[in-house]
Amino acid sequence: VQLQASGGGLVRPGGSLRLSCVFSEMTQNFDTVDVDWYRQAPGKRRDLVASVNGGGFTHYEDFVRGRFTISRDNAKNTVYLQMNSLKSEDTATYFCHLVEWGVHYWGKGTQVTVSS
Repeated sequence: VQLQASGGGLVRPGGSLRLSCVFSEMTQNFDTVDVDWYRQAPGKRRDLVASVNGGGFTHYEDFVRGRFTISRDNAKNTVYLQMNSLKSEDTATYFCHLVEWGVHYWGKGTQVTVSS
């Protein structure tokens, strides 16, 4: 499975970014797997940000609920993370993730920096 994340960058506090992750070389149908976004700041652990299952049911961690929106386009094997009202503490490398047949796959990460 290949995961290609993109969309990171430098943004001012209060700004927005949209991350994308394209999944390829899967053997399971994409619309049957749960997909997640995680993030990791320097010196900190990697934390779950949001998840979406094959049916579109979503979960958000408290620190992003109401500001971030996860969505998926099953026809494009793509998951998105719309990030609004960004704060400096959202600065991190963001990783997309899924589990296929019990194996965990991670994208290489895309850097999000929130700074004035």
